[in-house]
Amino acid sequence: MKKAMTLVGVSAAIRSVEEEIDHAARCDAKVLITGESGVGKEIVARLIHDGSTRSRGPLITINCAGFPDSLLESELFGHVKGSFTDAHRDKRGWLEAANGGTIFMDEVGEMSLRMQALLLRFLESGEIQRVGSDRRLPPVDVRVVTATHRRLVEHIADKTFREDLYYRLNVVHIEVPPLRERREDVVVLLNHFLHMFCEAYQLPVPEVTPEAVTSLAGYAWPGNVRELRNVAERIALRCREGRITLDMLPIEITRERRVSVAPQAATVPSGSQVILERILNDGASFWSEVYEPFMARDLTRQDVRELVRLGLEHTRGNYKMLVAYFNMPPEDYKKFLNFLRKYQCHVPFQRFRMMPATPLKRGSNLATA
Repeated sequence: MKKAMTLVGVSAAIRSVEEEIDHAARCDAKVLITGESGVGKEIVARLIHDGSTRSRGPLITINCAGFPDSLLESELFGHVKGSFTDAHRDKRGWLEAANGGTIFMDEVGEMSLRMQALLLRFLESGEIQRVGSDRRLPPVDVRVVTATHRRLVEHIADKTFREDLYYRLNVVHIEVPPLRERREDVVVLLNHFLHMFCEAYQLPVPEVTPEAVTSLAGYAWPGNVRELRNVAERIALRCREGRITLDMLPIEITRERRVSVAPQAATVPSGSQVILERILNDGASFWSEVYEPFMARDLTRQDVRELVRLGLEHTRGNYKMLVAYFNMPPEDYKKFLNFLRKYQCHVPFQRFRMMPATPLKRGSNLATA
């Protein structure tokens, strides 16, 4: 029997989110869920669907950041046979598949302006026009729930997100706070995940020492609940003596605790700079540090573009040099470019050719570069 999904936590912030979920489940209005990557926006969407009158209908989940523009249109609205290469048959889209239920569109802020216009047209009429078709299908009955880690108001100001679409989506707004703002939930979540993984791997549930608890609770958790879940799985598998001690925690957690007592730097490095430091200083590969988190929705197109931009500044626009700097073998050059182009993360190299060369140095502090 499938276990009921729930939000785990004891903080007032989580109780407030639960109240908002309850209100949203009672109506059929559109919902916009905001919050940083990894806070649990998809769980909120599922709880809204499960608590609504549509719970017997389908819940279709899509990641708008995981598809290039042309493919997203086809997947969302469907296509007719012969509309493009490999369209060997008619295919219904996710909106049709969600008829009578809910569609959850994660990272809606990554949509291009063209896709935003197509979505707005659907929201206004409920009608679907498949790619390659000259007629519209009858309206479908779909509740739209969207999510983003971006502040869409700022993107409205810089003309990268449509204001009319924003107000269509933002009928009910639920903000999910980051884990660092509800630290009392860290230990509760850790115990929840430890029990879950120990049951899955048939291991005894370990005890967490007070020193380890203090370190875990004091960590900033930039990856939020998703990062905590991964840490719990890692230490559950490593623990063999029934106790989780400080030296069993990942280095980034104990290292942050040590430096937290030191004076803060004048500038804080961006997430892309931190990733670039790990690639250059720790020898990590682009595929593990960037590609895998991107496909898991921990990084966005903008994050990848920023990382590529930082690299191109130092290679003066040379993508082949960038492959080496990102710790990939030379034969991955075409694979790397294909990935960037497919997911619209490619950065034009021409403007970097006129910049003075600033070679990257292993072990350098990129936060001040």
